[in-house]
Amino acid sequence: MRCLVAGLLCLSLVGCASAPQRPPAYYVVQSGDTLYAIAWRYGLEWHELARWNGLGEAARLEVGQRLVLRAHGRQPQARRTAASRAVEAVVPPAVAGPPPFFIWPVPGRVLGEQGQPSGGFGLRLEVSPGEVVRAAADGRVAYVGAGLRAYGQLVIIKHPAGWLSAYGYNRVPRVKEGDLVQHGQVVAEAGEGPLPDGGMAPQLYFEIRRLGRAVDPRPLLPAR
Repeated sequence: MRCLVAGLLCLSLVGCASAPQRPPAYYVVQSGDTLYAIAWRYGLEWHELARWNGLGEAARLEVGQRLVLRAHGRQPQARRTAASRAVEAVVPPAVAGPPPFFIWPVPGRVLGEQGQPSGGFGLRLEVSPGEVVRAAADGRVAYVGAGLRAYGQLVIIKHPAGWLSAYGYNRVPRVKEGDLVQHGQVVAEAGEGPLPDGGMAPQLYFEIRRLGRAVDPRPLLPAR
């Protein structure tokens, strides 16, 4: 009962999502992984993931590289190299600022809510196949790919002050990692996603995160 109540009581800004599973102590980098994709998968903030591993935001990960996913699993201070300490010093602390100006990525109605195995929480939005998907706010594309389970072809955009937005179930991405985008700019063509009762249908999955944790997008979007 306590878990049920906790799941229903949500602040309008920080939102509510299914609690992300506790990440393993370490993660071995796979082909196609990026710092943002790994942080997204485990409900972490990229600043923390970078700090624990002495990485910069644009660090190039190597297949087979082992990353610390929990603060208590980090290497002792004496074992970190001078280069790692220098990188840690330039990774800013994770401090969330006010949300950017968000717009709806597509005009279609909300079909329902969607939880994700990672603890993510988002909205399923009505689309037509191939309909353009637009960036909900200004930012930089942090991830494009299909490597994250349950999101299909996914685009993640990094916004200022600790905010991220994600656009899943796409047919074709129209941006690449590192691109700067403005709100309203086309980032993908909509595709199909799974229905709660089985089957597939045209839809867009839309998620917003603050410091790595999913929030309810609706209070942050213009009223319809």
